[in-house]
Amino acid sequence: MQMKYSPSLKVLLILASLVVVLAGIKAASTIVVPFLLSIFIAMSCSPIINWANQYRVPRAISVVLVMLLIVVFGFMLAGLVGQSMNDFSDNLPIYRKQLVEQFSFVIGRLNDFNIQLNQDQLLSYLDPGAAMNMATSLLTSLGGVLTNFLLILLIVVFMLFEADSFPRKIHIALDDPNMKMRQIDKFLLSVKNYLAIKTLVSLATGLVIGLWLYFLGVDHYLLWGMMAFLLNYIPNIGSIIAAIPAVLLALVQLGPGVAGLTALGFVVTNTVMGNIVEPRYMGRGLGLSTLVVFLSLIFWGWLLGTVGMLLSVPLTMIVKIALESGQDTRWIALLLASDGPELKQLEQEEGQEYSEQGIGKQEDEKV
Repeated sequence: MQMKYSPSLKVLLILASLVVVLAGIKAASTIVVPFLLSIFIAMSCSPIINWANQYRVPRAISVVLVMLLIVVFGFMLAGLVGQSMNDFSDNLPIYRKQLVEQFSFVIGRLNDFNIQLNQDQLLSYLDPGAAMNMATSLLTSLGGVLTNFLLILLIVVFMLFEADSFPRKIHIALDDPNMKMRQIDKFLLSVKNYLAIKTLVSLATGLVIGLWLYFLGVDHYLLWGMMAFLLNYIPNIGSIIAAIPAVLLALVQLGPGVAGLTALGFVVTNTVMGNIVEPRYMGRGLGLSTLVVFLSLIFWGWLLGTVGMLLSVPLTMIVKIALESGQDTRWIALLLASDGPELKQLEQEEGQEYSEQGIGKQEDEKV
């Protein structure tokens, strides 16, 4: 005999289960974070392995070569960025002092135009040096995660070896040996394409930003290029966060003119990459609204730290596609979708299902 629960009780049970699951994930973040980072790296490297397989390169050789490239370039970049980060940390008190002086000059100029501001009170609420601390704290926390580098590398290797059979295993595990559940294939393909294209675009963005800052003569250009690369995974917001410390440093070091050119470089690079290059290769994107992207950044950052912030969009897409697959939860997926083709497609699917249900009821009444 099955027990029937009221809708309100079902909602309470779902919310209670969700709280328990989230608490468990947060408690086990030291294990979950390296595993998620391994999935991210494996899915980003998977297209390279598949491309090598098209030229009949054995999977074992292609996996080993890709891992060697990651290790060599990773250690080289870590050494260069680490040295730049140490120099920046040593000079940070000087930068903060100069930045406060620049800020005080701006407040003085505003007072000349009868815009009265209390300098001490404003500086107590708005510390301009805090934005420069953000860069060091972000990279330091990410470096703490990468202390499990060997574990992450081994997981990535095993995942790449089993990448071909993994979708088949999912179908069989979900009682779908004939590959009828297209939603799973759509999810795996969309996330894989997103991560691969986003990684290439982020690399290009970091390279262009680093070269532009080197041309302008801004200190620690490798550090800001790495910041631009990492934060480019966060749509809309990441590029702004990456630009703030570099622009402030250019203002302190070289004056307002070079700071303006630094900001212009960030704007042009992210506009071209985000509005021309990405849509060309990614299509209409993954259909998340800007508000959802911002809230997911906060939520996953709170749950999983820095890695959660970087993977906020793929993780939110997993939740969105899971909600789309259920009739009772599709309305939540509609709330997460952006106002574009994705929303119209969901509306059409919703309308078709309601019409099919209506036809079924009419036939039952006739019978």
